[in-house]
Order: sequence, then structure tokens, then C-alpha cells
Amino acid sequence: MTAPSPLVRIDDLKVDFDLPRQTVTVVDGVSLTIPRGKTLCLVGESGCGKSVTAKALLRLVENPGRIAGGSITLDREDGPVDIAALAPNDKLLRQIRGGEIALIHQEPMSFLSPLYTIGNQISEGLMLHRKVSKAEARHIGIETLREVGMPDPEAKFDRYTFQLSGGQRQRAMIAMALVSKPKLLIADEPTTALDVTTQANILDLLRRLQETEDMAVLFITHDLGVVEEIADEVAVMYLGKIVEQGPVDEVLSNPRHPYTRGLLASMPRLEGDFKAPLSAIRGMVPTPANRPKGCPFHTRCALAIEGVCDARMPAATMVESGHMVACHAADETAAPVSTPAIAAVPTPAAANARDDTPLLKVENLSKFFPIKAGFLERTVGHVRAVSDISFEIGHGETLGLVGESGCGKSTLAQTLIGIHRADAGKVTFAGREGPVDVLSARGGVAKALRSDMRMVFQDPSGSLNPRLRVRDIIGEVLEVNTSLSRGQIDARVKELLGEVGLSADYAGRYPHAFSGGQRQRVAIARALASDPRLVIADEAVSALDVSVQTQIINLMKRLQRQHGLTYLFVSHDLGVIANISDRVAVMYAGRIVEIGRTEDIFYRPQHPYTEALLAAIPGRSRRGVAGKRIEGHAPADGASEQGCAFASRCPYAQPACRASVPALAQSVSGQDVACHRAAELDLSSPVRAA
Repeated sequence: MTAPSPLVRIDDLKVDFDLPRQTVTVVDGVSLTIPRGKTLCLVGESGCGKSVTAKALLRLVENPGRIAGGSITLDREDGPVDIAALAPNDKLLRQIRGGEIALIHQEPMSFLSPLYTIGNQISEGLMLHRKVSKAEARHIGIETLREVGMPDPEAKFDRYTFQLSGGQRQRAMIAMALVSKPKLLIADEPTTALDVTTQANILDLLRRLQETEDMAVLFITHDLGVVEEIADEVAVMYLGKIVEQGPVDEVLSNPRHPYTRGLLASMPRLEGDFKAPLSAIRGMVPTPANRPKGCPFHTRCALAIEGVCDARMPAATMVESGHMVACHAADETAAPVSTPAIAAVPTPAAANARDDTPLLKVENLSKFFPIKAGFLERTVGHVRAVSDISFEIGHGETLGLVGESGCGKSTLAQTLIGIHRADAGKVTFAGREGPVDVLSARGGVAKALRSDMRMVFQDPSGSLNPRLRVRDIIGEVLEVNTSLSRGQIDARVKELLGEVGLSADYAGRYPHAFSGGQRQRVAIARALASDPRLVIADEAVSALDVSVQTQIINLMKRLQRQHGLTYLFVSHDLGVIANISDRVAVMYAGRIVEIGRTEDIFYRPQHPYTEALLAAIPGRSRRGVAGKRIEGHAPADGASEQGCAFASRCPYAQPACRASVPALAQSVSGQDVACHRAAELDLSSPVRAA
């Protein structure tokens, strides 16, 4: 029996960008087949050409880009058509866009119009491709929103983009793509910035819709956990070329290209020894304009053969049935590409001295935001973003703070650093001259605190002044907090750049000249400039590729050992939290619901919310716990004053859970947990010790 013809066949696709001084090839001879009803994952780091390949399928490559060669054949009912050969204004191309091939973008806020309601934007495509009336379009649109799991779809249909949460906006984009029932859905990093629970629900949704609609999916991502979760086939892309391709189980269990091995080794581990250093691919993806000769990966490859890998391009060969690899060293049995382990660095004497007094002690901290309504904007309520929170962080310790968006993590971090003024509570910092009340500090005491407590923000592009060079961005911290001369400041800036793994020559560059990972290194260097004792990192690696993410985690661990730093690390990524934290605090709806040692939280969760977060970690090996996943979102008004805020989503909730707020108390396993039923529940975890 012959296999059915593929829905889409890409042959030798080439996409060039015509720049003023040169023509740059971004997609270089890519050949792929996308089977009907299957999911092909296209994986690789940022800058490898994944999104350009996806846009080429719909002829959406922006000027000065153009398809310079190859074909894109779509198998239609009335015969195959080469999309690459169609004129830009061809009527058939308009029918294919949105009608037969639909696209979900990574960032819905960039592609959903803020001027029109969600329903209006869904109906527009529906009336264009299916020729239905406005009333029919509304009915179908609401039903599609219901199918994709949108809460209260009738109301959300008439809402604007800014009135929806991140997960709801992504569901709206999925509904917009699916409403015309396309044959191929292109999903370009649709879950990268989402919470682990929302991501799990979106992946479950795509898998379910694919099965019911027999839809093909091209899923673009850099997260191999997501690949393991949903892919049938996987293609690994590096600098515009496919370097390895095959069935997902074969490629992930038996990777043959050093780049694939490096990506797998870079993934934060969720079993075994969390404290062991992670492996990371050295360096970063070159720009297409600076493509190395020979194999494009040889400059970062530990298995590169001199005179071979740097001289000629490797040919694509079949190593197993359906498993292709393009590598001169594909037969090597060396270990995965990695960076050396972090060397032991003597910790400063001050950090070696054991001190039972915590560096930071938070007692009953609360931060509320008023809700105003009416013409006079009277206060009609409050969002209880942070409510009655208490915890401690010891000297040289890393406390991970994890939870979904809207749980109050960033508000807590920003209140500690002074961006928000607390409404109640006490925060004590073990200053160099004695205990300091953080919330009431003024004058010289406050200035000293600003040196001792520093913050690294989620988006380095937004936190670095684009008009200043790196030497001035870092130097202004030294000018304010030290009495160094200009020459000494310049020398210290170069020293700090070296500590975070950047060349001293970068001091003269502006932020836009750096990659995302390099900008985050600059932000870390700026935070270290005042010789702090506590660094608060708010989602510092969430937007980075897994390989760059691992480099930053290893960097922060090394700096912690060198300088005796203490971290409060805020993230919704459980893999990151597991590999950098000594203890973990789980936050939900403005309160800490569980706190304890990292191993206890991941291996023996005591709160149902922690169990649900762990169950949402992507990966085929963890599909057996899908029944523990939760729908919905954290309450928009923050902490509950009547009962447990998680009760409405908790599978174990009883009437007593809705009657009173559970107190944070020590459980039999050692961690503190806020759950009325903690002593009687036997919760599970997909994470296992080695």
C-alpha cells in the first residue's frame, strides 16, 4: 500500500534578502514534506530561519526579502499548485491564505488589531473564505471560541484585545486561524511566552483539533519538550539549512547531529541532580551575512574536523529509515556537545561565614491596587496582588518564585525593590551596618539599599536605554554609587563585561547591536556594578532560546559562587526554577501556597496547585499525568478573602475549602503548605529522582 501524497512539499526553497551592499541568504535549500493529519516540528535557535520559512509558505516574506528559488507545492482538490510561482496579487493566493493555510503568530498583541473586537476580526476571515452572513459568522465564531476553550465565549466575542489575558489572546488567534477550517495550520512559537499550564492546555487543544479535523500542523519552536509532546516528525534547522530530520522518537532518542545533541543537552533537567551544571552550546548563531564556510555549525561544534568541516558542506545522508542527517561527524560516538562544567570558585570569606540571620526577611507583606469606576473614578474595590506574604532568604541562597501570570510574582519582586510602595507588612534586610527596614528606609540608608539590592528585568530591550552605549549604561551605576574616576569606571565596565562573558570591545556598542542573550548579559553586568548582595531576577531568561537560557543560568551560578550573591529568581518556567533554586516558593493569587526545598517541591508536592503545575510540564513521557492539568486562570482580583482562591479550579476541593483561607503551615514532608487537605491528600509528580 502506497503512502498518501503529502499535503505540502517544499523542494530546495531559497529565500534571499537584497541589502544595499550584499544579498543575504536566510533560507538555503530547505526541503520538507508535511503529511496530512500530522505534526511536523521545525526546531532551532532564533536566527536560524524558521519563521522566514513559515512566512514563505504564505508568500508573506517582507521586503527586501524574496523567494529566490525552489517550489512550495500544495496538494489541492483540483490539483497541485506551486505557491512560490504565484503572482503576489493572484486570486488563488488570496484563497489559500487563511482559507487553506492559516498562521498563528508568536505574539498575538502584535497581530491582533486593538481597534476591532475579537469577534469582528474572526468574522472578517470567515465571511471572506466561507461566504456566510454576518449573523452566521457570529454564531460560528462564538462556537469556534468555545471549541478552543475560551471562557464565556459570547462575552469574549465582543471584547477588544487588551481586555483579554495572554492565554485568551492566543486562543482567540487560534480560533481566527481555525474558523475557516484550514488544511494546514502554521503555529510560529505559539506557546513560548505562556504559562506552563496555559501552554499545556493550548498543546492539548491543538492535538485534539488536529485529530477531529484531520489537519496538518507545522509547529515552529525552540523548546524540545514541546517537540516531544506534540510532534510526529521533527526537522532541526541551523542557519537556513535542515541539519537533521526524522520521526520524533528516533531523532530525540538517537540524535546524530552535534547541534541536535547540543539542544537536547541544553534543556533544563527535570530529574536527577538539579544542582549539577547544565550543558550549553558554546557561542551563538552567526548572522546569515557572516555565514561560516563549510558546515555552518563548525564554529560551535566540539566534533568539528579541521580541514573538512570548515571546508565543505556536508551532504544529507540517511542513517536510519526516514532519519536524515547532514554532518561529516555523524558516525562519531562522542558525548553531546557541551560546555565544561563550572569550575569550583572560592567563595568570598564573608559569604563563607555561616549566619543564621536571613539576608532578607519578609513579614505579612501586602500590596493592593485600587479598582476605579464611574465618571469620578471612585474606588470600588481592590486587586489584592500580594496578600499577607511571609518568607526568608538566607545568605548565598537562591529562592525560586514560581506561578502563573497574574499570581503576583512580579508585583512582589517590584514591591521588594521599591518600584511599588507596600500597603502593609515589614521587610528587613541584613545591611552591612546592621538590620535595615526596607519599606521605611530614606536618605543614605535607602541609597545603600539600592546598591545592595539590584534587579534584572524580563525584557532587556525595555530596561536598557537605547540611546546610551554599554559603557554608559553600566558606568552610570558606578558614577552614582562609587567615587571612581572616569578611567577607573571604564576599566571596571570592561572587567564586568568580562565577568558576564562579553568582550571588552562591546563597551562602545548600543543595545540594539546585541542579541537577546547578550543584552541580558549586559543587564546582569549592570546589576553587578554596585557590588550587590541580593539580585532579584524577574523572568530573566523566559524569552531566550533554550541554549542561551542555559548559558545565562550557568553564568548566574558562576557569579553567585564568585561573589557570594543571593538570588530571588522569579519565573513561570519550572525547568529553569528547578535548575537554579535551592528552595522554591509556589505563588497563587497573591499568596504563597507552598514553599520548601527544590527536591521536595518537585518530587513530593503537597499542594494541588503545585501538582497541577508539574503535570503541565511538556513532554511525551509526562502525558500520563494529563488528567491532573487544570483549565482556567488565576483570579483577576488576586487573593481571596473567603476561602482558598484555588478552590474553583481544584479537583480535590470540598465545601470547607471555600469557607476559610488556609494558613501556611509545615507539612509532614517538611515544606510549608497552605491547603486544608494537605495531610490527607496523596499527590503525584511526573518528576522523578534519578
